[in-house]
Amino acid sequence: MSTVTLYTRPECHLCDEARDALLQLRAEGADFDLEEIDIETDDELHRAYLERIPVVAVDGELVSELILDTGALRARIGTVGG
Repeated sequence: MSTVTLYTRPECHLCDEARDALLQLRAEGADFDLEEIDIETDDELHRAYLERIPVVAVDGELVSELILDTGALRARIGTVGG
């Protein structure tokens, strides 16, 4: 099973939208673990992602930033783990 990592920060409406879309994908049957990381807890992540969040990675590989690319996410989940 793939791990989808959502890099976020508090009070980020785009992050909230991305989280909602990821949860909807899971509700529709997409099979992945969801890990959420607050970039404000890590200086390096904060520097790397502040202007790009939400950032979504699948098994460590960047898939989307700013606006969730559900097509790319679905394609990536479909090519791993099986």
